[in-house]
Amino acid sequence: MPADVAMQEKSVSTASRPSWFASGDKRGLVIVIGVVLGILVLPPLWFLLQGSVTITDRTGITSFTLHRFGDILRQKGFGESAMNSFIFAIGSAALALFLGGIMAWLVERTNTPLKGLAYLTTIISMGTPYVLYVSAWLLLLAKSGPINTWWRQVTGTTNLLVDVYGLTGMILVEGLLWSPLVFLLLGATLRNFNPELEEAARMSGASTWSTIRRITLRLSMPSILALAMLVFIRALEAFEVPALVGLPGRVHVLTTDIYDTMHLTMPPDLGSASALSVMLLVLVSILLYFYGRLTRNAERFATITGKNFRASQLNLGWWRYPAAGILVLMFGLLLILPMIILVWASLLPFYSTFSWAAYARITPDNYKHVLASSRYISLIGNTFIIALVTAASVMVIASLTAWLTVRKAPGAALLDQLATTPLVFPGIVLGVGVMQLFLQLPIGVYGTVWIIVWAFVINYMPYGVRYSFAGMLQVHRELEEAAAVSGATAMTGFRRVVMPLLSPSLIAGFLFIFLLATRVLSLPVLLSGPSSQTMAVAMFDLWGNGQGPELAALGLLWSLAMTCIALTFYFVARRSGVGLYGQG
Repeated sequence: MPADVAMQEKSVSTASRPSWFASGDKRGLVIVIGVVLGILVLPPLWFLLQGSVTITDRTGITSFTLHRFGDILRQKGFGESAMNSFIFAIGSAALALFLGGIMAWLVERTNTPLKGLAYLTTIISMGTPYVLYVSAWLLLLAKSGPINTWWRQVTGTTNLLVDVYGLTGMILVEGLLWSPLVFLLLGATLRNFNPELEEAARMSGASTWSTIRRITLRLSMPSILALAMLVFIRALEAFEVPALVGLPGRVHVLTTDIYDTMHLTMPPDLGSASALSVMLLVLVSILLYFYGRLTRNAERFATITGKNFRASQLNLGWWRYPAAGILVLMFGLLLILPMIILVWASLLPFYSTFSWAAYARITPDNYKHVLASSRYISLIGNTFIIALVTAASVMVIASLTAWLTVRKAPGAALLDQLATTPLVFPGIVLGVGVMQLFLQLPIGVYGTVWIIVWAFVINYMPYGVRYSFAGMLQVHRELEEAAAVSGATAMTGFRRVVMPLLSPSLIAGFLFIFLLATRVLSLPVLLSGPSSQTMAVAMFDLWGNGQGPELAALGLLWSLAMTCIALTFYFVARRSGVGLYGQG
């Protein structure tokens, strides 16, 4: 048989054999990734459930009990905490949707000038730790803060404009905190909105407001409702605002009740904390079920089809200048005011409101102390190690999970379920579960940075999978099949074909998770030890110790560095075609 004929038959045979995606070539990899995800996700859940329903007596005998759940339900103040949690979450979601929605509509659907201010606000907010942002608003809205002082001077009253240490203050700060996220996610929806329906309504004589109310809002309603549910869930799980604002004002919510159960008793009452965590876990799971229902049927409201369209924006005419004023106001409210008060506080030996006497005490000593402190250098090292290892680990596992799932490898559906399961874990609940796990395992990682890395990898796995899916769906399987015909194995095709094409999405996901890991407090505050604190925990301790000026100096320097990274993230995300928060 001629050599060329033999090669042709071999090529035909290779091309006609079962695809990678229908063969067992990937089953070994599915098993390996499944074992890794199972080891990460399932043990904390198991030990959390076990800790909530078992009790060990003095003789070491363990028995089953549901008494903890009954004790919590009968506990004085539990009903008030639950009601405060719901009011706090509803109010925060409503305020964030209102502010972020206005920004998104003005930027994406109108010809308003100064749109860059909205994106600048969002980028800087991504590099600002939650603790620092909340502390800035506490300085602004304190009884002796500049806003309430100005209010009393103007009105002559002794009443406060805003009592920040109350439920209203909590809602205000949390709503402002989530507004940039709402702007980004809702902006992605409005940016991809086909304008032909709006144009048809205006040609039929509908006014601008009628078009917005009857066309834009109705077709965007699934996205708006899903986003409202998302922000509601995240506010229900929030810890920073309830801890820094609620606890001093004696306003308790479920997350701070869990934190108090862990810290107000010695030794910590892990059983009661686990039972309360399970109750919050069940509540969040129910809410996530409805969130899934909202997003599952969103295709019924799709306006983008195979037919090409040209995005158009509403001409506001003279009204575009007041609209630009709204963006300037948002820029000042969400960014400039907090930054001004932080700069002012960082230049004082002890915090006091604006006055000529305080102006005379301005000094750069706080910055000198922060830059010369070996402790802060150690904190930077801990935070970067945790963030880098977390982001790298998540994206490696998430990219393989997305690849196997999109290509429908045998058993890959289970990988997707395991990778997205951590969505049901509020940060404070996951912290209790991971603590329970490593207190019972003979592994010496408790109190080190590695237990925080473990918890972060679990917590951020769904984000990594979201980014990987967004990129993976754009890579057609024909490229891998061509590699297979050329003799490449499945892993070789993934490494040499898929990974280079997927790299922009992976880099964007890596940077996003890195930024999240440097900002969050709820997990490190439970899991860190004396030598494994992160920057967020250090800032939390500084505020609790009354060291506001030093916190401001440290936070501003740290935020400057993180903003540079956030800018990198923004430009990488734009080039990759993946939105800032994983929106393709």
